[in-house]
Amino acid sequence: MSAPLVPGFPGGTAVSRLRVYDWPAADGRSGGSPHLHTASAEGYVVLSGSGSLETLSGTGFGRTELRPGSLLWFTPGTVHRLVNDGGDLELLVVMQNAGLPESGDAVLTYPREVLADPDAYRRATALPEGPGPAEEAARARRDLAVEGYLELRARVRREGPAALGELYTSAVALVRDKAAGWHHHVERGAARQAEATTGHLEALGRGDGGHLAESAVYTADGGSRDRHGMCGHLRVWDLDGARPTV
Repeated sequence: MSAPLVPGFPGGTAVSRLRVYDWPAADGRSGGSPHLHTASAEGYVVLSGSGSLETLSGTGFGRTELRPGSLLWFTPGTVHRLVNDGGDLELLVVMQNAGLPESGDAVLTYPREVLADPDAYRRATALPEGPGPAEEAARARRDLAVEGYLELRARVRREGPAALGELYTSAVALVRDKAAGWHHHVERGAARQAEATTGHLEALGRGDGGHLAESAVYTADGGSRDRHGMCGHLRVWDLDGARPTV
């Protein structure tokens, strides 16, 4: 008999804990690699520390202060840069469409010539094995993304949100060939959960509460060590390895 299907984390989301990089960038501000997501929204709950979130979006440039207890989220296409003012900024990150962002949904704000060359983009983004080389490469790609971001931010301030058009065109070109393989993340996540809830509501309307007897508690393990994410040291819960408690 096959093992029972483990329901995904609520909403088909993924959850991770992020310690934002405290590495100073070219403009003197410490923080992560500016980037955007092409298909997924992202949310933050600030756990500790202080800083800000700089954004470039359809509403122009924005800066949101971050303090413990802050809750915010943003939609696809929002260029976001986490700034770590006190050196101890830590967040709980909730990502829409678990698995999809890890498949290449994110695009870093490299300078134009790198964004226009898929091979150059891949070389700039890849991280080697080993903590030392990985940190060096993560810092280099952060610096390259900040370089492109600062130029883009200046253009948005001068020209308005229309200045993001070139970046969006490059982002679509970079993910276009991969996008067809992303559907299963949504189908087995958010779509499946919405379908299950619809079925529950229909059953309840008939006076049928059979699904209540299938109730259970599930747990997932956190990573044993941090890895280098785009914005900081990332610890991700293994939702694919979730299991029912006994």
